Amino acid sequence: MARMFGTDGVRGVAGSELTIELATKLGQAGAYVLTKEQEHQATIIVGCDTRISGGMLASALMAGICSVGANAIFVGVMPTPAIAYLTRKHKVDAGVVISASHNPMEFNGIKFFNGEGYKLPDEMEDEIEALIKNNMKDVVLPIGSGVGKIDYRFDLRDEYVKFMEKCVPVDLKGMKIVVDCAEGASHYTSVKALTDLGADLIAIHTDPDGTNINSNCGSTHMDKLKARVVYEKAAVGLAFDGDADRMLAVDEHGNVVDGDQIMAICGNYMKSKGTLKKDTIVVTVMTNLGFTLMGQKEGIHVEKTKVGDRYVLENMRKNGYNIGGEQSGHVIFLDDNTTGDGLLSALHLLEVMVNTGKPLSELAEIMEVLPQALVNAKVPNHKKEKFMEYQEIADFTNGKDFTTCDIAKHILAEEEEHEQDLQDYLTDIARMKKSFLDK
Repeated sequence: MARMFGTDGVRGVAGSELTIELATKLGQAGAYVLTKEQEHQATIIVGCDTRISGGMLASALMAGICSVGANAIFVGVMPTPAIAYLTRKHKVDAGVVISASHNPMEFNGIKFFNGEGYKLPDEMEDEIEALIKNNMKDVVLPIGSGVGKIDYRFDLRDEYVKFMEKCVPVDLKGMKIVVDCAEGASHYTSVKALTDLGADLIAIHTDPDGTNINSNCGSTHMDKLKARVVYEKAAVGLAFDGDADRMLAVDEHGNVVDGDQIMAICGNYMKSKGTLKKDTIVVTVMTNLGFTLMGQKEGIHVEKTKVGDRYVLENMRKNGYNIGGEQSGHVIFLDDNTTGDGLLSALHLLEVMVNTGKPLSELAEIMEVLPQALVNAKVPNHKKEKFMEYQEIADFTNGKDFTTCDIAKHILAEEEEHEQDLQDYLTDIARMKKSFLDK
């Protein structure tokens, strides 16, 4: 059976894979595991993105939280990094975000933060999963006054906005910016922060209706943003995803500036200011080769992890680094927040533009983006581990070649024809191995 938790929580189609029953169980088990060592009555902050299923799943999740004696605070629509920040600021015991990030609206997800605002380690997720599979065996549920209560706080988003403005107090007066909010959680926070900092702001896709999140907009569909930047003669365009934990940019000519380039720009600026810890940036194995070459040229050590921002973060925390991320625009500025933060990334990028006086197109020349192709395929939860059934992959990777593993995961899908795609890929692997050994 495939593992319930993926690299970013539990995800699936709301109502069929991610059911209200599962959400309730996740609330129960998650609250119990995260708070069982506490002597006080625990409190957990809960937020969601703009998906129509968010309220339904939040209600079920919070029912589960309260059933084990913990309190829940529902903060409504909020970016994922805002939940991480508010969990730390208000010194609660945990935070939960209901979101499927950049995925279509029919999907949703549930991901947990501990009391310090960090995503959970695999061991703790496994403990939650085991409790669910064992139907909360040996867990005594309170009754009467022992159950938890739900409070509602819809005023906390401004605390996050003020925190962002304090982290990067850049003066954006006179700078024309187009921002695409993906009909998602950033439709208030990003607009408010950029406006407060003085930007001449043009905001698009800021009218979420529950069904239009990420629909032909945001960081996964940037054509409209690129055209609007050129039309408006704007200095820069900023594209968020549904839960605003990632950001991609567009330069003044309408060219996309991806996560690798953003890290290169900001990392080099930090190095010039003496704030890039250990002169190191942490990326994944999917990062463009041009980034590695940039690092060699600029004297920046490039540390690589397997795919997933959680693994980037683990490396950063273990080794004392302060910037890392993914090509997709999920960038972690660990001096400021504990997870990827699209608005924070945008402000740091804008800070470099303002302080250097250089247009984004010139800054992006710090690295050459080499040809690279990546195609995603939908993989149902029950088939995510199927790739290891292929002995060729198991033998070749031996648990070490993360790129091969991740590509295999992407190839597998519900349609049987993808089986042939995988076989073709394995043939290519074998051919490459033979060519390498023959040299």
